[in-house]
Amino acid sequence: MDIVSALRSFLRVAETGSFSAAAADLRVTQPAVSRQVSALEGHLRARLLHRTTSGLSLTAEGERTLTLALRVLEAVDDLSDTVCLGSAIAAGKVRLSVPGPLGIYLGKQIAPFLSAHPEVAIELIVRENPSDLVEKAIDLEVRLGPVVENGLICRHIGWTTAFLVAAPSYLSRRSPPAVPVDVRQHDCIYYSRGGEGINWCFSDGSADEAVRLAPRLISNNTVAVHHAALSGVGLAILSHIVAGPDIASGRLIPVMPDYPPARLPIHIVYPTRRHIPLRVKAVLDFVMESVRADPAMSLSHGGGDRGAPII
Repeated sequence: MDIVSALRSFLRVAETGSFSAAAADLRVTQPAVSRQVSALEGHLRARLLHRTTSGLSLTAEGERTLTLALRVLEAVDDLSDTVCLGSAIAAGKVRLSVPGPLGIYLGKQIAPFLSAHPEVAIELIVRENPSDLVEKAIDLEVRLGPVVENGLICRHIGWTTAFLVAAPSYLSRRSPPAVPVDVRQHDCIYYSRGGEGINWCFSDGSADEAVRLAPRLISNNTVAVHHAALSGVGLAILSHIVAGPDIASGRLIPVMPDYPPARLPIHIVYPTRRHIPLRVKAVLDFVMESVRADPAMSLSHGGGDRGAPII
């Protein structure tokens, strides 16, 4: 039995909760994964997984083995990188979770990366709320605002930039707000990412001012908010990624420029490990470089760390 391959199969089954999903990620057949896990159980003389018609779960022995398997595989990967760094090739699937607008941006940037890494596949998951990375088998996740969850590697890679905008058709019947408190008198389209409170936060460069809203329209989909703003429903806060082309063409007009939406830090997080696979590191580098290549998100652009979620 190849103990390293068996441990990798067991780890991926535990992370995905599925033999078929693990097989797809590892690019082998489902029976091969099942045989490897069974061989590992025989070698350890312990049952590692509860197999039922409703799914899989770790036994107590499986929980202990999972922790040790991570350590063993980290050591093996470190050894491989040290000895064969020059010839190592990134390969396999990476599950990357990002907020909606950043998904749009990365989708436009990704072709050169995939051409340069023909053995890497990316599953791009558009998700507004933080995920349980291990439970959902997510390798990397971009989050906005402070990251308070322990047990994750967290890297600050940029800042959000957004605009308070409205369509000309809306502004033809309503005077634009001059200061944040005026926003309460307007029809507002709120982009919901979960969390408590419905508010927008604006900044004059020295202090932030939060405005509680009673929106005419709430959506957790940035595309829906964007189209509603274009149709003249009301004011909306949109990422520069989404609103930029419409502002340039005049389809949307920025309002209240002296009080722009407060900016949030952009973080990328991943499970705590001394080593991450080359495929994940390649995607991590791609995301960081893509964000930093946009002046409106670059760390050098600066920003605050409070405000409404606006990327």
